[in-house]
Amino acid sequence: MALVSVIGANGVQGRAQMRQAQAAGHRLRGISRSRSAAQAAEFPDAEFRSADLLDQATLAPAIEGSDYLLVNLSVPLRAQGPVLLAAIGRAALSVGIKRLVYNTATWIPERLGDPFSYRNNTVMINALLRTGVPATVFGSVLFMDNLQTSWAKRYIVDEDRFHYPHYPTMRANWISLDDVGKVMVHALDRPDFEGAWMNIGGPERLSPQQVCAILSDVTAREIRYDPATPEQFGQLLADGLAAAVEPAEKQAFADYIRDFYIYNNEAPTRPFEVDFDHVQRRLPIRFETMREWAERQDWSRGSPGS
Repeated sequence: MALVSVIGANGVQGRAQMRQAQAAGHRLRGISRSRSAAQAAEFPDAEFRSADLLDQATLAPAIEGSDYLLVNLSVPLRAQGPVLLAAIGRAALSVGIKRLVYNTATWIPERLGDPFSYRNNTVMINALLRTGVPATVFGSVLFMDNLQTSWAKRYIVDEDRFHYPHYPTMRANWISLDDVGKVMVHALDRPDFEGAWMNIGGPERLSPQQVCAILSDVTAREIRYDPATPEQFGQLLADGLAAAVEPAEKQAFADYIRDFYIYNNEAPTRPFEVDFDHVQRRLPIRFETMREWAERQDWSRGSPGS
């Protein structure tokens, strides 16, 4: 039974990865600056070690003794991603990690052009692989679980509207965080994935109207499509992540999210879409649909996150 450590284990992404590693029979170690109540309650038998990604000296002691390492970076840290991933890679190499799997949480550019801020994913991947650590990287294009966040769920459960910055023409291969975790764990002992990167998404390419139809069926209420502008959504996300964003940087972060969604809606690169047939050929695991994911969630009035 291998020991899988998860950097960023306090977040919803990290906890989903811990669930999938546990389901696969692995022992768990959560790594973050402090242990959250949610992490402790969900994984009472998991080991916990403290590390600060901005303090490189804390990394090797935190992951030492692990067989595998799953890595997540919070949104505010991604601008520093190349430096941080290089430090994590060196630390993992120094303690003999068998495989490091990094989740970019966003699309990885697949061809030449202007990939906007996504170009940083390529820089981060290169910085990680150049350390020599055995690594695999997945670019998960858009999370179903975003709809359970404070900046999205409250509109669905309290106002019966899908308030998200997707143009009517946008299509997206939404993927659940549990499926991202399943993919990452699946890749731990896949020799053909060493040194590789791949974009992943769910089995359906949905329009905003189709998302509304699914949510309406699952909640037994009519959920209408009421798109936010990219500017409105930037402010929503900056407010929702207030604890993780320095006050002086809040407006710059909101402006970045605005520009990010303008790009996502209009760019010919279509960063929220993936070739799912290719994903399924490379990853012979079952991915859940939006309806299956939504049926597992709490959409009642006043539920947590609303």
